[in-house]
Amino acid sequence: MQSNSTAVSHLSLVHPGDEDAKKIIEFRVFGLPAPQGSKRYVGRGIMVESSKKVRPWRNDVIAASQLSYKQEPLHCPVAIELTFFFPRPKSHFRTGKYAGMLKENAPLWTTSNADGDLDKLCRATLDSLSQKSGGIILIDDSICARLTAEKRYVLQEPPGCLVRVVELA
Repeated sequence: MQSNSTAVSHLSLVHPGDEDAKKIIEFRVFGLPAPQGSKRYVGRGIMVESSKKVRPWRNDVIAASQLSYKQEPLHCPVAIELTFFFPRPKSHFRTGKYAGMLKENAPLWTTSNADGDLDKLCRATLDSLSQKSGGIILIDDSICARLTAEKRYVLQEPPGCLVRVVELA
């Protein structure tokens, strides 16, 4: 599990009226983002995730957040920005003499079913930030009052997610 943090942001969550934001937490999660899908019943009232990719992703998010944040979980309303990064498929690249070069029509945004629905990617990530799921940043993901998210392809950098949490006063 590779985790690290950074202070880079692609979107801005600070809106008019947010000038008095008390705290901004930013970090980068490295790993392949996984959507939180359906749960399946295994008996005796026990439900488990259908996807085996969710647990490693949640662990990556928890580890990255622990490196970046050393305070008590937030209890007040927050705005959260998530930018998910996915590796490009081989079909986005040229072949032959120009092998390795990106095709002119290669998209920036991923809409592939294989990468997951944006709402389910957000659900898995937000759960990983909340204390009830082992995270350390939010007391509960229900305190998220504003959510901004995108999923895009990357060329050079590894897959993962840029997470930005803004405490709203």
